[in-house]
Amino acid sequence: MSIQLNHTIVWCKDQVKSANFLAEMLGRPKPSKFAHFDVVDMDNGISLDYAENGGHFSVQHYAFLVSEAEFDTIFGRIRDKGLDYWADPARSRPGEINHNDGGRGVYFLDPDGHVLEAITRPYGSGG
Repeated sequence: MSIQLNHTIVWCKDQVKSANFLAEMLGRPKPSKFAHFDVVDMDNGISLDYAENGGHFSVQHYAFLVSEAEFDTIFGRIRDKGLDYWADPARSRPGEINHNDGGRGVYFLDPDGHVLEAITRPYGSGG
């Protein structure tokens, strides 16, 4: 068996709100319940398992590799919701997307301040 990432826990203030936000933004099915987690499944078998911890957590970064069509849809949702977005993780290029490696990328925040990124090309893939 090869080693694969299976899931990660995303700490948050309101797991229902945060899990539903991610599912909506990425066009995923509604989160499911597993034990005390709200689980958002990805197509490659990985899940993000949301759990509340009283608001004591470090802000994390989660990057999602998407198709060009999915990027258009996600970016449309970002704009429709009036969310702030950036072309870079330092947030020095507000209101822009990037074209790294010949693709497109955008950064935006979830309700807890976690940095979400949608990219159409993996970093270092050229282009």
